[in-house]
Amino acid sequence: MTVQELPGAAAYRPTPPPAWKPLTDPAPLLPDPEPYRVLGTDAAADADPELLRRLYTELVRGRRYNAQATALTKQGRLAVYPSSTGQEACEIAAALVLEEHDWLFPSYRDTLAAVARGLDPVEALTLLRGDWHTGYDPREHRIAPLSTPLATQLPHAVGLAHAARLKGDDVVALAMVGDGGTSEGDFHEALNFAAVWRAPVVFLVQNNGFAISVPLAKQTAAPSLAHKAVGYGMPGRLVDGNDAAAVHQVLGEAVARARAGGGPTLVEAVTYRMDAHTNADDATRYRGESEVEAWRAHDPIQLLERELTARGLLGEERQSRRRALLRNGWRPGCVSG
Repeated sequence: MTVQELPGAAAYRPTPPPAWKPLTDPAPLLPDPEPYRVLGTDAAADADPELLRRLYTELVRGRRYNAQATALTKQGRLAVYPSSTGQEACEIAAALVLEEHDWLFPSYRDTLAAVARGLDPVEALTLLRGDWHTGYDPREHRIAPLSTPLATQLPHAVGLAHAARLKGDDVVALAMVGDGGTSEGDFHEALNFAAVWRAPVVFLVQNNGFAISVPLAKQTAAPSLAHKAVGYGMPGRLVDGNDAAAVHQVLGEAVARARAGGGPTLVEAVTYRMDAHTNADDATRYRGESEVEAWRAHDPIQLLERELTARGLLGEERQSRRRALLRNGWRPGCVSG
């Protein structure tokens, strides 16, 4: 029984507003058939050299950060650490595209994004040590607490972005989630509300191939996760998640669109988790070494290093400092300049 069939509701015949009409042309919302790339293509010639240098610096620091945090876990000084080795391009780009007054909503694997945004590494790792609920003041840093429950941070990001828009604040929220999180109800609820409200929020899905041990093919039959955006009425973008310049460009366009009142965007970054899910996971039980090695050839640091070297923007001295950082640890200025 519908409301029009209820007793006394015979006169209830509302005129559907324009938004009632379905979209007849989904083409502008559909993602490209292949992940968008910059490095190694003609588009790389237009990339800002200073941006490429900064991305490279942060990628190298991020790789060392992951290695050190993993070592701390093996030493028993952290309870757990979900490494983002191999996914650094997504993490760094997400941090760098935001303005200081914007908000970042990370998942449990996104400590590197929080650090790249300016958070003290010790504060970022406090939650994973088990000492405190968060380890930092979210309002001070405009970084929401690292979310261990899958996708629960996404509705929060939509709510904050919608509230900021109602108040007239120039704020964009960027919410990060893994491919496993797209199977959660919170993901779908967040996308639906964000699109209906045209909230200034960007959803970044880091598709690293596995939700712990469950491959993507057992989670969805969609052509890509970016295609899920179309059902909610927002653009879907598909990008090479190991191409730092491409991820930065695509996220930058999505953030600019949200800030201008264009509403939300769903970005799927196709990447790969080189390490195990956490220190408690044995990845050899569900994927072969040949698969991992194939992705090592698409390492985000190597991709950017090749581009910088080809353009004469990265000399041997700088590469030596990079190798020293990965070997000995981070010191201020060791890969800058």
